[in-house]
Amino acid sequence: MDTTQLLKGVLDVAVLAVVADDDGYGYDVLRRLRTRGLDDVGDASVYGTLRRLYAAGALTSYVVPSDEGPHRKYYGITPVGRSQLKQQREDWDRFATSVTTLLNGADR
Repeated sequence: MDTTQLLKGVLDVAVLAVVADDDGYGYDVLRRLRTRGLDDVGDASVYGTLRRLYAAGALTSYVVPSDEGPHRKYYGITPVGRSQLKQQREDWDRFATSVTTLLNGADR
């Protein structure tokens, strides 16, 4: 199954969930998503999602200097982002239950 379209629909909530655990910079967020099973997520998609969530007020950002390379822009979740994450988790639970029920019924 090509999961590209599914991934687009859940990338916001996935990024919020990862950042809710611990602040992270772009590549770190990407790595954590892949480590947790979203192997097909693209670099540009994650960076675009971080910028979009930041612009919407769901994330905050700050720069951490680095002696070994370029400074890193870290993202953290805001109260708006936590509220959005809570709502999207509830929406996902309802949606996943509905699709699972539909698919299980289709086999009968």
